[in-house]
Amino acid sequence: MVRPRLCRRIKFNPFVTYFKPQGIPMRTLEVIELTIEEVEALRLKNVKDLEQEKAAEKMKTSQSTFQRILSSAYKKVTRALIEGKAIKIIK
Repeated sequence: MVRPRLCRRIKFNPFVTYFKPQGIPMRTLEVIELTIEEVEALRLKNVKDLEQEKAAEKMKTSQSTFQRILSSAYKKVTRALIEGKAIKIIK
C-alpha cells in the first residue's frame, strides 16, 4: 500500500502558467509540466534565497523531500531551456 501524500504549504499562486520559446507556435512544442510544489520550491530557494532547511520548513516538508522536489524542478526547467520546450505550471 502506498503511503498517502502529505499536503504541503504553497503560498504562491502564479498568474502566468505557460512559458514557451519565442517564435515557435505552441502547437508544435512539447510541453514539460511543473507542479505548483516544484514552482514553490524554486521560488523559496532562488527568489527568496532561503536555505533548504528553512524552505522545507515553510513548505511543511522534510529537507530531503524538499531536495527531491527542487531537483525535479531543476531537471525539468533545464530540459525545457536546452531542448526548446514549453513549460506548463499545473496545480
